[in-house]
Amino acid sequence: MSRIISFLKESNRWKHLAGGFVVGLCACSAFGAVYSAAVAASCLELKDKLHGSPWDWTDWLLTVTGGVTASIIWMLL
Repeated sequence: MSRIISFLKESNRWKHLAGGFVVGLCACSAFGAVYSAAVAASCLELKDKLHGSPWDWTDWLLTVTGGVTASIIWMLL
């Protein structure tokens, strides 16, 4: 459990997961949750790339995973 927590604390990855979840909840549909989280993740990584940082696929995947989690909630409602 401590390895998971330390992984999420690294590079503020928990913020990507939480942000994708919030964006997905605001989408009001299951497909929209995944789509909007993917767009938000791509925009965040593009911002990082334009500021000189490399594209981080782990952060991108965590943001989309948050959207997928929100999508599951939308499917259950």
